Amino acid sequence: MTQPITRWPFFAFMGGAMFCLLASSTCHLLSCHSERMSYIMLRLDYAGIAALISTSFYPPVYYSFMCDPFFCNLYMGFITLLGISTVLFSLMPVFQNPEFRTIRASLFFGMGLSGVAPILHKLFLFWHHPEAIRTTGYELLMGLFYGLGALVYATRIPERWKPGMFDIAGHSHQLFHILVVAGAYTHYRAGLIYLKWREMQGC
Repeated sequence: MTQPITRWPFFAFMGGAMFCLLASSTCHLLSCHSERMSYIMLRLDYAGIAALISTSFYPPVYYSFMCDPFFCNLYMGFITLLGISTVLFSLMPVFQNPEFRTIRASLFFGMGLSGVAPILHKLFLFWHHPEAIRTTGYELLMGLFYGLGALVYATRIPERWKPGMFDIAGHSHQLFHILVVAGAYTHYRAGLIYLKWREMQGC
């Protein structure tokens, strides 16, 4: 048994997930107050989504490449800069316009898609480790949940098929939130495997 490894990447992800869900809850609670408050709350909501996606990279990247500082810093630096850029872009007033709904979803989807590179790199390095395969399975499932959530959000399914039927329950935004929580929980399970793997094996 080696010395316990650092847990800040895992806690960063947990913090990002909690901030995202708290920001979203606050947005839904207070955005009806006024037009000005709605504008502020939507900015907070987008920042929360970007924070969740960015911090989701930290556990897999850090624990996969903790023994290779170059790639660890490269991947973590890239997703951090991408997350900050997305937050700054989301602060622009034009970003709120309805015609940018698909662009908003595509931007967050693209952030998540950028995780393919470190995952493939991890598989190349550790294909003979069962933990690498198991975590990749969880990450693919997480990506499926997030991607499906972005698709549902952008296409407004199912209310576009039967307008008025899903006004109270079952509309796309509710499904989007359910899928985000499912994706975050899946990633949490993967993070536990990373922690156990690295604590038992080290570098």
